[in-house]
Amino acid sequence: MIAMVVGAIHPGTLQVFWFMLIGVMWLMYFFLEGFDFGVGILLPFIAKDDLDRRVLLNTFGQVWDGNEVWLIVAGGATFAAFPRWYALLFSGFYLPLLLILLALIVRGVAFEFRNHNRAPAWRASWDRAIFWGSLLPSILWGVAFADFVAGVPIGKDGRYVAGFWHLLTPYSILGGITLLALFCLHGSTFVSLRTTGDLRERARSAARRIAPVAIAAVIAFLSWTFSNAIGAHDTGIVPSFIPLLAIVAVISTAWLVSEHLDGWAFLSTGLAIILTVGTLLLNLYPRVMVSSVSPAYDLTIVNTASAHYTLVVMTIVAGIFAPIVLLYQGWSYWVFRKRVMRPTEQPPLGTSAAAGPPPGGVATTVPSSEKVGPVPDKADPMAPAEGS
Repeated sequence: MIAMVVGAIHPGTLQVFWFMLIGVMWLMYFFLEGFDFGVGILLPFIAKDDLDRRVLLNTFGQVWDGNEVWLIVAGGATFAAFPRWYALLFSGFYLPLLLILLALIVRGVAFEFRNHNRAPAWRASWDRAIFWGSLLPSILWGVAFADFVAGVPIGKDGRYVAGFWHLLTPYSILGGITLLALFCLHGSTFVSLRTTGDLRERARSAARRIAPVAIAAVIAFLSWTFSNAIGAHDTGIVPSFIPLLAIVAVISTAWLVSEHLDGWAFLSTGLAIILTVGTLLLNLYPRVMVSSVSPAYDLTIVNTASAHYTLVVMTIVAGIFAPIVLLYQGWSYWVFRKRVMRPTEQPPLGTSAAAGPPPGGVATTVPSSEKVGPVPDKADPMAPAEGS
């Protein structure tokens, strides 16, 4: 019955649906993985010692691999729904995508290996791997998405007809810088939301320093994007309030950080990321890749889409499993919602180290020098801890 209903939907409607769904997957990935990247980049700057670094890594250590699921499903959905788009991505963008994948692999290995040896040199090496494994994808994803909109050399046969250096233009580099700045700001607000004491104050200080750079980058990048669209007489379907809201969101973050509204600051940076990338995706529609050679060679959701039957099957599968993934990921964030603190810090007022673990079996203090645990906070996970 469900298959009959979905099969009766017009092919064009399913093509639009899958473009939108893939766009949502990318937005989820950038929102969730963005603070992972940001914390990894800030690791050498706001941590004073190895214990600080372990605290920072433990703020997202239980969820980072789940965040990367959105990258996997976005890539898989693109391969199944728009195979020609996927093929061009992995030919024209082969080198940057390879660098991104290698960086993600090394970063994931570093999370696991750094604690296998207490030698400072060993841990310092893996910390550098985490830094570079977070920095490179942050920049390269921004470059890639800027190129999607600005256009790359795509020939008549739908193939990329240039080399790697054609992907690096002033506009795409600005896109990389913009996403990097947003991720760093997102990461700093996440740390201030998830930690306590001096480390939280250092994260807030970092956010205040990063905010002006992020504001300038977002304004410049979105203004350039709008100017390019006007010059090409093609603004896609971007309502003007979306880029304006992105600018307002990133500006608001600076004020929210100064007021110690950590939860709202984190949501504000996440919203700025979603609206900035969303502006690019809406500007791109109904294309999936713009040809700088000729508009006639653009790849669109129509000339790159799979057969109607394939989209029908994918829609049914997505309808079954997408809610399960969302529920599971939401549950995991709820379970690991507590703040993380150094073992030398005192628990918030009203808690006792000798009282045993709170509901859920997570210890309030961690005597082991190799573990840093979450600390119970107020009932509202978005509210600041005592003394903020």
